[in-house]
Amino acid sequence: QVHLVDSGGGSVQAGGSLRLSCVASRSMYNIAWFRRAPGKEREAVAASYSGLGNTYYADSVKGRFTISHDFAKKTTYLQMNSLKPEDSAMYYCAARETVYGGAWSMADQYNYWGQGTQVTVSS
Repeated sequence: QVHLVDSGGGSVQAGGSLRLSCVASRSMYNIAWFRRAPGKEREAVAASYSGLGNTYYADSVKGRFTISHDFAKKTTYLQMNSLKPEDSAMYYCAARETVYGGAWSMADQYNYWGQGTQVTVSS
């Protein structure tokens, strides 16, 4: 079992930045961030598959968000710049034990989830 704790959310104005953090109870190599806004479907935002050396981003955040991983701290970060009101959502980190199976953006491929951290972007 892996325990994930995500944090770093808050309220910012459009154009601002936030950095989300996801701390894992043990080393995990396949971490993603998802978000869900009220009344909308859960959306995959970004993923870091360190074993493969790959990162993935949703088109909606490319060029604005950066995912990174600190192995020593067992922490995955999501740096969010140039935030827009449509980025407002609850953000969740998720981890999967293996990369085999479905695509990075498929939520059902992830074994463990954080509790969520709220991001609110005002215009």
